[in-house]
Amino acid sequence: MKRDLIIEDKILLDNLRDIREMHNLKQKDLAQLLNVTRPNYTRWETKANMIPLKKLNALCNFFKVDMDYIMGINRYPKKMQNNNIIDKELIGKNIKIFRHKHHLTQEELAKILHTTHSVISSYEHGKTLILTAFLVQIAIKYNESMDLICGRKEQK
Repeated sequence: MKRDLIIEDKILLDNLRDIREMHNLKQKDLAQLLNVTRPNYTRWETKANMIPLKKLNALCNFFKVDMDYIMGINRYPKKMQNNNIIDKELIGKNIKIFRHKHHLTQEELAKILHTTHSVISSYEHGKTLILTAFLVQIAIKYNESMDLICGRKEQK
């Protein structure tokens, strides 16, 4: 049964399953690659659970595509170079840049994401890695690239 994830009234596409099938891979193959159980991987693909950012980065590196495509925000993939690490400090810096660009306080962004300003502060100071679900919400609501915020592509 196909399940769609709806964030900000946008239905996310089923690109995770589609790219796996395009490469003739089974769920167990990607589960092994990501060092998770097949049922855990299946929950990401069926959108029962949100894939953690580090695992999403690993998938994007494997397929050499952008996060926005894998998460179903974009219909077509963009060819990307590998970004082997997720840098919490860089992501935090980029969240702060994004927030200032959109004239948002930490409190306002926290309200949008249904969290607290201390969580946003923790992200911005590189103490905690942002949740994938929050990053997806930012990407959709503000037409921002997940890859840009995660440092997978450079700021202009």
